[in-house]
This record gives sequence, C-alpha cells and structure tokens, in this order.
Amino acid sequence: MSSLQGAQTSGPGDHPSHVIQIYPRLKQVTAQCLTLQVTAAQTTAAVIQHAVATLGIDTQRSYSLLELKESDGEETVLEDGEHPVNRYFLWPPETHRWHPKSKGYYFILQPLLQEGEAWLEELVEDYDDLCRLPELSEDALLQTLRKRFYKKKIYTYASSILVAVNPFKFLPCYYNPKYVMMYENQPLGKLSPHIFAVANVAYHAMLNRRLDQCIVISGESGSGKTESSSYLVHCLTALSQKRYASGVVRTLLGAGPVLEAFGNATTAQNNNSSRFGKFVQLNYLESGVIRGAIIEKYLLEKSRLVCRDTSERNYHVFYYLLIGASKEERKEFSLLQPQEYNYLQQEDLSIEGEEKLRHEYKRLHQAMEMVGFLASTKKLIFSILSAILYLGNVTYTVSEEGEVIKVGPDDVLSTLSDLLKVKQELLVNALTQRRAVVSNDTLVLPYMLKEATTARDSMAKSLYSALFDWIVLHINHTLLNRRDMEESVSCLSIGILDIFGFENFQTNSFEQFCINYTNEKLHHYFSQYVFNRQQEEYLSEGISWSTIAYGDNEGVINMFSKKPTGFFHLLDEESNLPQATDGTLLDKLKQHHKDNPLFVGTAVMEPAFVIQHFAGRVKYQIKDFRVKNTDHMRPDVVLLLRGSERAFLRQLVCSSPAALFRWGVLRATIRITAAFRALARRGAQTGRPTRPSGPQDLQMDTHTNRLQMIFSADYHQSSLGQCVFLFYFPCRRNRSGRQKQIIPKKLMDSHSLKHIVALTVNGRTSQLVLHPHQRKKPPSISAQFQASLCNLLDSVGKAEPFFIRCIRSNAEKREMYFDEALVLHQIKYSGMLEMVRIQKAGFGAKYTFEEFVKKFWVLMPKGAAATSEDITKLFQNMGVDQSTYQMGKTKVFLKESQRQRLQETLNKEVMRSVVILQRWFRCCLIRMHFLNKKDAALLIQVYRPREPHSVSGRVASEEHSHCLLLPLYWLTSIPKDLSATESIFLSATSEFRVIIKCMYKHDPHFNIIHILKRKDYLIVPFFSDVIPLLLGMVSQDLCPVNNPDVYPFSLKMENPLDHMFSTYQVNIMQSCDLCGSYIWGMEKAYMCSACKLICHKKCLAKIITDCLTRCARKDSSTSGSLHFGVDVSVLSSPAQPVPQVLEMLLVYVEMNGLDTEGIYRKSGSACRARELHQILETNPETASLENYPIHTITGLVKRWLRELPEPLMTFNLYNDFLHAAELPEKSERIRAIYQKVDELPESNYSTLERLIFHLVKVAKEEVHNRMTASSLAIVFAPCIMRSPDADDPFLGMKDVNKTTQCVEVLIMEQFRRYTEKMQNIKELEYAETLAIHQLQLKSSEYICVCVCVCACVCGASREDLACTLPDLEQETSDDNLDNQWSVSSDSLGSDRLGSLDSEGQ
Repeated sequence: MSSLQGAQTSGPGDHPSHVIQIYPRLKQVTAQCLTLQVTAAQTTAAVIQHAVATLGIDTQRSYSLLELKESDGEETVLEDGEHPVNRYFLWPPETHRWHPKSKGYYFILQPLLQEGEAWLEELVEDYDDLCRLPELSEDALLQTLRKRFYKKKIYTYASSILVAVNPFKFLPCYYNPKYVMMYENQPLGKLSPHIFAVANVAYHAMLNRRLDQCIVISGESGSGKTESSSYLVHCLTALSQKRYASGVVRTLLGAGPVLEAFGNATTAQNNNSSRFGKFVQLNYLESGVIRGAIIEKYLLEKSRLVCRDTSERNYHVFYYLLIGASKEERKEFSLLQPQEYNYLQQEDLSIEGEEKLRHEYKRLHQAMEMVGFLASTKKLIFSILSAILYLGNVTYTVSEEGEVIKVGPDDVLSTLSDLLKVKQELLVNALTQRRAVVSNDTLVLPYMLKEATTARDSMAKSLYSALFDWIVLHINHTLLNRRDMEESVSCLSIGILDIFGFENFQTNSFEQFCINYTNEKLHHYFSQYVFNRQQEEYLSEGISWSTIAYGDNEGVINMFSKKPTGFFHLLDEESNLPQATDGTLLDKLKQHHKDNPLFVGTAVMEPAFVIQHFAGRVKYQIKDFRVKNTDHMRPDVVLLLRGSERAFLRQLVCSSPAALFRWGVLRATIRITAAFRALARRGAQTGRPTRPSGPQDLQMDTHTNRLQMIFSADYHQSSLGQCVFLFYFPCRRNRSGRQKQIIPKKLMDSHSLKHIVALTVNGRTSQLVLHPHQRKKPPSISAQFQASLCNLLDSVGKAEPFFIRCIRSNAEKREMYFDEALVLHQIKYSGMLEMVRIQKAGFGAKYTFEEFVKKFWVLMPKGAAATSEDITKLFQNMGVDQSTYQMGKTKVFLKESQRQRLQETLNKEVMRSVVILQRWFRCCLIRMHFLNKKDAALLIQVYRPREPHSVSGRVASEEHSHCLLLPLYWLTSIPKDLSATESIFLSATSEFRVIIKCMYKHDPHFNIIHILKRKDYLIVPFFSDVIPLLLGMVSQDLCPVNNPDVYPFSLKMENPLDHMFSTYQVNIMQSCDLCGSYIWGMEKAYMCSACKLICHKKCLAKIITDCLTRCARKDSSTSGSLHFGVDVSVLSSPAQPVPQVLEMLLVYVEMNGLDTEGIYRKSGSACRARELHQILETNPETASLENYPIHTITGLVKRWLRELPEPLMTFNLYNDFLHAAELPEKSERIRAIYQKVDELPESNYSTLERLIFHLVKVAKEEVHNRMTASSLAIVFAPCIMRSPDADDPFLGMKDVNKTTQCVEVLIMEQFRRYTEKMQNIKELEYAETLAIHQLQLKSSEYICVCVCVCACVCGASREDLACTLPDLEQETSDDNLDNQWSVSSDSLGSDRLGSLDSEGQ
C-alpha cells in the first residue's frame, strides 16, 4: 500500500531493468495492461508512482500493488518497501518476459477504498449469499463471483438458488464422502455453499413435506451441468443408503459412465458435452430408502456421428474402444486405427492422453457390468459400434454410363456383412436402391450418388440411435423394482433435469434450433416460478410489495411453436411437400415473420436466418433442416437388419420389444421341444438314455432348418430339464463340493418389459418409424421432440423445484481462469440481478395461519388461535423486527433468518419443558417409592414372622450357576502322577474342546452331528467319557465376558495408528490424501471413519500420523480415577477390552439378578445409587455390590451408558443405523445393521459386543424377569444411540421407533444364534448317548477281537500305545475337518482295542 505523497523513485543506477505488466483494476481506466520497465532496486511505492503517472489518474488517492497467483488463487498485497522484481523472479521461467493473465502470474493496481468503501469491500469478500450484498449491481455480482472463484469457492447462494461457476478443473477439496456427511441434516446457508447442500435440502424436504421434488440444472454449453448432475445423483443415493449399496444404487452409479460414453462428446466449448438431454427420477419409499429409478432421454444428436466442426469430436465411446481394446478384441471386432475411419477423420485429429482413454475403457467395462451387461452382451454392443464405423468407409462410384453406382470396397463390405450377420448381397441392395409401392406394385429404384451417400449416413445414424435407445431401456429395466408392478406402494421422487445448454456455434443447424428452443422453455419456466408466481402470491395476500420487472421470453416461444405460423409447424408443412426445398422453407419463414422484431432476416443469397434469443442472437443455417426433421430409419434398412442372424440386432430395430420377446420365448419353446423329442428318439434307438454333451451339440442347420443333435454321455432322464441351463449358465461349487447353479438376477420377462416401455415411451423412437411396411407416415422429429418436452415440463411442474444456475468461466476451456466479459454476459441474459433482487426483497418462508400455529404451538400463549393478531402478538413479545415479516390474508411471510430464529427458540423451549417433566416425574416416582417402603415397614412391625426363610433365591441361583463348574467323577479320581498315555489323552481332549469352540466361532451354522454319524463311529466311545465334560465347558464358555469366541461379532483387525479404515467404491474421482494422485472411479478406496482420511490401499503403509479425531477425544477425556462420563477408548485397552465398571456390573447382574422381575424396567433407590456411584467412580475395586439391591445395580448400568461423551453406537453412524433399520426386507435390514456395527471403533465395538450378549442372557430368562427383547430395546436404545443434533429435541423424538428397532434387531439376531448353538450342543449330547448305546449292544462282537489284540500288544507299554493316537489339529474349513476326522475304522479299532487290553491288564 502506498500514498503518492512523498514516494521516491529509486534511480536505476547500475541495475538492469526488467519488463513487467500491471493490470489496473480501475473503473476509469480502459487499458487492459500497463507495461513498465522496472529495476530490481525499485520499491513498490516507486512502481505505483510510475504507474499512476503513466495512466494519468488521480494522484491524490492511495493505491496498492497486488501480486496474483492463480495456482493457489491468492492475492498478496505488496508492502511499500518490497521489491516487485524479487517477487517476479520467483515465478515460473515462462512468465518472466511476458506475463499475461493467461499464464496465471501478474500484478494488479487498485485504489485503496475510503472508510465506507473499505467496509463494503470487506463485506463483499466474505459473502457467500448474493442476497446479502449491501448494494446490488451487475458489477457487484461479478466481482463477488470472481473473488470467490479465485479462492476456489465455485459455489455461491442466491437465497435458495445455487450459482455454480465451472472451473474446468477437478477440485478434490469439494467432492469427498465426508462432505456428504457434513451437509446432512443441515439447513441451507448454515454451512458454506455446496451442491451437496441442495441435494440434502431436497431430500429432507421430500420426506418432511411428503411432496415430490425436482432439481433443475440450467446454463449454457460448457457450464458444468453434466458434472453437477453426477454429483447430485451420488449425494442423493448416499443419503438414502449410505455405504450400504443396494442393487438400485450400484446400477444408478454405473449408469452415469455408460450414458456419458455413448451420449457425450468433445465440442468447442466443452470436453464432456452432453449431446442428449436426460431426466433422472429417483423413487423413494416414505421412509427415505431408495426403491427404484427411471432415466428418460431426449433428442440424441445423431448428425454428430457423420459430420462435425473441425474442432469437435465424435462420441467418446469410439475413441475408448479403438485405443483401449486388447489385441484379441481388435481382431474379433476388426478394429482399425482412428485415422482410418471416415466418420472420425478431421483436420487436426490427434489422439492425446491414450493412457487416460485406456483407463476410461476399463471404467466403461466396469460400469457396464454394474448395470447388468453380460460379457457376451458387451461384445455384441462393440461389434455394432465397429459396424457403424465401417459404414462410413463405404464408398460409391458412378459407372461410365453415369446411370449405375457401384459400392465398395469389397473388403469393407465383407467385414460389414460379417459384423451385422447379414448377406452381403442384401447389404449392397439396401445401400444402392430403394423400394417404392405404387398402386400395389413394388418398384425398385436405384439411388443417385447424393441419395446413396445420404442413405448410408442415415443407416449409421439410425443404427446408433437404436443402440442408444436399447441401452437406456436395459438400464431402466435393471433399475425397475418388480414390486412396483405387483403392489401399490406410496412412493416419493426427486427428479434431476440435465438438459443440453444454450449453444451458439459457428455453424448452427437443426439440432441447435431444438436445443435453444428447449432452453427458452426452461428459462420461461424459471421466470414464471421465481418472478411471476411469487409476486402474484404476494399481491393476492395483500402484503406490501413493489413489483420487480423481469424479462419475458414468451414471444420467442410463440414464434417457435404457436400454430399456424410457428417455426415447427411451417417446418412440418414443408417436410411433407415432395417438391419443397430448404430454400422454400426459408422463404416461408421470412414471409410470416418479417415484421417480428425477434426474427432478423439475412441477405437474399445467404441461406440462413437469425433469431434474438434471451441469451443473444443466433444465426441458423437452413441447410438440411427438412432432411433432419424426417431422418428416420428407412424401411429397406429395417428389413435388412430384421433379417440378420444376430438376435441382438433384431432387438434394436423391433417396433415392439414386448412382442419380440414373446415371439422369442415361443421360438425357444418350440426348439427345446424338438430337441427333447429328438433326444427321446435317439434314446429309443440306442436303448439307453442319452444327453447332449454341450451347447455345441445343439445346432440349427440353416439350410435344412432342422435340429442336429449330437449326444455322447449317458445321463438319467430325470435330469434332462437341468441341462438346458447347465450349458449356458456357469456353475460353482459350494463348501460341501456340490454344484450350485448361478441364475442371473432380474431376468427380463414380458410383463416387466411392457411395463418399462410404457414408462419411457417419451424417450424412445416411435413404433411407426421401425415398422417395415409403413402405411402411415411417422411423426416428424420436431413433433416427437415437442411432445416429449411438454411431458417433461408437466412432470417438473408437479414437483417443488430447486434451481442450480451453472456459469461458464471462460470460452477456451482453461483451468481456473475467469473471463469477466463472458461471465458478465451470462449474468445479464439470465436475469441474475433481478433474481437476486426478488430473492432479497422476498420472504423465504411462508406458512398458513393453521400451519404456523401447529408448528410453533409451544411458543404461542395459552388460548391462542390461528389468527394474524395472535401471531403478531407472538412476534412482538419476541422482539422480531417488523421488516422481517408480513401478515397476509391467510398466510404469514418470514425472512429466512427469522424462521431459523423461531426454530432455535422452539428447540430451547421444548428442552426446557422436557427438563420440567423429568423433574416432576422423578419427584413423583421417589414419592411413590417412599410411601411403598413406609407401608411395608408398618406392615412388618405389625406382623413379625417367627422363622426366617431358610433358602434364598440368590443362593439357589448361585448354586445353579456354579453347577457346570463341578468336575465329573472320573476327573476327580485321576491320580496326581499321570502316565504319558494319560497326559497325551488329556491334551488330546483339550484340543478337541478347542476345535469345537473354534467351529462355532468360524461358522455358527456348522453342525457337528454328522461327524459322529460316520462309518468310523468307534471314535465316539473313545471320547464317551470326556464329551459330557467338553459340553459343559463349551456351555460355560458362552458365559464369560472376555471370551471372544461366542460374541455376536467377529473381532476386527487393528488399524494403523488408531485409524478406523473401511473400504468403499469410488464413484466420483477423488485424490489420495497421502500420495496426492487420483483415486479413479470404480476403484476401491480406504477411508478412516473418524478423521475421514482417504487413501489407496497401497498407501496404508505410508501413514505416519495418528488419527487426529480419536487422539483429540482421548486427550479431551479425563483419565485416571474417573470411570463415568469418560470416552470408552480411554477406559479400555487390549488387555481389558470392556471397561472395568461395566464389566463388574454386568457380571454381578448375570450371577444374581437374571430371575428378578422387571430387572431393567424398575428403578432403585436414588440415595443408594448415588452412594454406589461415588464408590465406583473413584475406587471400583473396593465396591461390594452384594450390599446393594439389584435394581440399583441395573440403574447404574444404564447411567454409565447414558453418561458417555459419545454413545456406543457413535454419532457419525447414527443416521446410518436409522437408514439400515428402515429397510423393508428383514434380511437386508440385519445385514445393513451388522455392516454398520463393523465400522464402530474397536473399544465401542467390544463394549457393545459384551452388552448385547448380556441382554441376550436377560431375554433368555423372560419367563422369570418378564423382560422381552422388545422391552430391553426400548430401555437401552436411548442409552446407546443418541441423536447428534442435541439442539433440536424433535429429531430425537421422531427417531425413537427407528433406534428401538435397530437395537431390537441386534438382540433378536443374537438370541437366535445363541439358541441355535445351544440346540447343536443338545443334539451333540443325544448323538453321544445314542452312539454309546449302540456300542454296548455290539460289545459282545468285539470280545474275540479284543483277546487277539491283547495278545498282540501284551508286551507293549502304555507309552508306545499312546504314540499311535492320532493328533487333533484345528482346521480352517468344514471340508478339512471332515477329512481330519475321516480316519479308517481299522486304525481306530486297533487303537481302541489296544487301549482296552492295556486297561484290562
């Protein structure tokens, strides 16, 4: 900063001079750049003085020199004593001599504002809502957006409307999963502007208001609409399912890359421009769980396939295929280099970034698999793409006579017929001649040269359009929920409209004509909703309001569509006249609209016309308007493709997919019946049943039209039906070795196909177009487009809209460059200034009087009615500014700030009322307990019993609980000195016990009974004495706290440096926080659930910092002697996974109180609870729990859980558990809840594991304690699950049912597993008893064998005999366990008899 008075210029001296460019930021200066020669010795003050003198501006003001680096978006003010040349030397070398703005490094000269101006400048920089600007002007809006843009803040609010500036660069700081979590349940404007905030508000508005929502994305081409729609879909699916990805979510996320590859292309304004419009409708259940989705497409730009401007490219998928295909695929699809295809040739065709194209090709394969495309289907699609490219290489030559045209070259025709599976002769006929029906006679007319080229290009465009329609239809069928066809379920929806932006190219044709008409309609809808509808409501309610004028484009819309002189109507008329041309069409347009100021005529000889759109003038070339309006697939081409041997190609050109599917089923049924009959005849001839050896044996001879069956293997006739699927669907083996048939999910049937075709009828080609014998002329392209556009706007009009305005930052597609002139032009034509004015002056919240009183009745005075007087009295009592609200005839209008203030006041008042209710309830409860004890004391004093009870229930319970610990008779009689045989025997039984436990640990459904029923059953009597003890030990092992084998969840692995990592599939490109490189779409990433660190799997070993979030929790918690109100991670350790106090309390309850009625329902004495709490808080080892009533102990268990700083089921997973509990299917609900439990921190995980197992034991004694799983869930759900938003108590109250259901699912599932395990143990006991009984019956048969064996081993010692015992080792699978115990009966028999002989001696 510098003032010009007293500034001294340093002389150049001997220092060399350097050239610098300074860009003045001054209104009175028109020059864009000032070039000065500066030496290294000159200071900032001297440079400023030199610049001011050169520009000739006011020397009395103070100025500052700023250095701008667009790489980091910072503007640094240079001090007076600094040397600008020294800063200049730190820039990249290429910016030293000349540093224009495009290089990203330059100096700025701007004046220092006065006091009032400085205050305004300071406020403008900090505003993220344009409505909060003190002064509204187009320049103020422009400067605000520019400053935020260079700070990499591309999102800005205009009240509830989001303005997004396209940076042409991926910003990892914006699009991370943690942002989805951060903006969840946050009102709009509370956090910094973000597109995720709009998605979150729309999602919760749908759930709260029970109304459909719609997000309309608008902006010109290159403004970032496609990327914005992808982020919205990603966020909305994440809000619905979190990381529990269902089939619908996976399909929806995979559909984006597929549609982008086939429908997007590189244009002069955008590297990923959508050449079609789409409307994505996400359907939700009323609980918020996503149920299905529908994608509708509009007006694919088919002409791009055959011709484009020089700076543009064809669709992405062609370059992905040609660069990324493997050698085998190139050979299979007969692929060439991109330069060898006429449809891809252009002047400056240079394929850059081949590695990225290969990666996109792999990503396309993964995305196609996600939407349900099989490998065979993908090959068919790529073969069609190759055939389309080969169509462009077909050439025509005129014969010498000039009458006949020849088509070639022959190798291209041969390859093309092979790819399409059609006869080459028929293909040549379709490309060189056409059929015409005249008076019931069919005439074959040859094409002229120009007509033949047009027919070839039309075939390519129609085939690609049909392929795109089929892909969209297949994706919609995969997204379809079958239950929508069978049951009527109330659903809500959120629509995302991503339509093509306004376009103005050097050459604008019929496609731009339709695209710009669409943008006119959307702009009209936006203006009507934001301006007209809102102002009409204000005026009808009679509030004080000054009307704000806005631009109306209804005149342009009428010029396009109003009959009989509208452009579309005149175009259809000329298209139906056989003698009409493009010239006659242009003459008719000029004749009807010459007096319209919005229509600008051109020179007589120029085949073009100009229309004044809302975004500016656009010149349209009239060439090919008529042809493109009737560019349908020709009947000859339809007949050719329907005769293809490839069924997939016949599907593309069918007029009714459902009818074709029914005929296909009928055809397959006839062929299978014929195959079975031939099979039966072959079996009758050979005299034995036969079966086909493989699918190659089922062949259809096209010449004889008969089935040729070849059989080679014997097969039973009952399995004939299975071979139909075995040939075409792979099998896999399960753990038992049996083959399990894999049948694809969501198989297409006639009913579902017909249903999905009816839902997407607007986006598909008319049935009349694909009919081979057209008796009725199909509708024109413009007529179909207008009808689908009207249906789209009707759907959007029925929903509550949210608007996102996308702005293109520059026309050169340069990263982080802000072109002020271009952005200002977009601000002007979009009416952004008027939009901000009405949003600022208007009222963001409105309620009817009844709605207001119902929502804020807690704040209303007693006896208040739903009238304006009572509501006004409330505002006066609260001190609300009168300028922030107005009372209408039936509604109250509020500013958004006042609505938030009312909501916060309501939350505080509700919390105060809750505390009062709790206080009175506790008072009444303690009073009731006191009176009961008083009555009991008086009763005892009157009736004194003579003899006390001899046996207490507690002693009996203790004896019962310890009965399993008593050793059996044979174990007590073992002498102290054991022989080697006995020692090995005991160690073997111990290992056997471990194996039994491990089997239950690894597989809870494993049943050991089949082991005891094997042929080698002699192992049973060998362990007949030890099995009862082992069963007792297993039963006891289910009780101890620290035994991880029987807990409901498997222990998780340690993560590096306290991080809690979980994997998820990346759908939006992100950056690794460790190595800085990108994590591409469809890859696996690791994210810490605590600190949200994201990295590759390979980067896990590079982590050198602790988890900041968990370390902060540990540091903030009070360690040492405190045991209540401390984080679980502080109280636990690897040696003691469960906190000490909770462990003591749970063990005591399990040993002494499981039979107590209402054990967790009733409360204990408050005085005794405080006394025990004080002891446990400071020194839990000295506590004598037997001195306190059991309800005091259980009350402290609940208190310990409630006082945790963060509940066991943590805050960051709270909403995840709620969404999991809302899933409709029971199996899905259980799996989702358990998946979230696995993401808990290690200490919370172990503690919750112990608590749930304790509740299972309590529920097991329901007969005595009257505590069911449901009642336990009601009691403990508030203790272990709490809402993270403590300011709004209504949220926690609304979630009570969900939290209770979540805890109940855990208890019931673990109770089921516990019951199954105990049942397995009982079956094991029964099997052991049965085996012993069978051996006793057959003991006489073994006497002789025993005598012989005794004689053989008479001299053998016990030690030698023990060495022959088989070792028992723990295996990792059931199959290995079977093999381990599958010992031959001979060896076991000899060992057993040898043991009997030794004992007999």
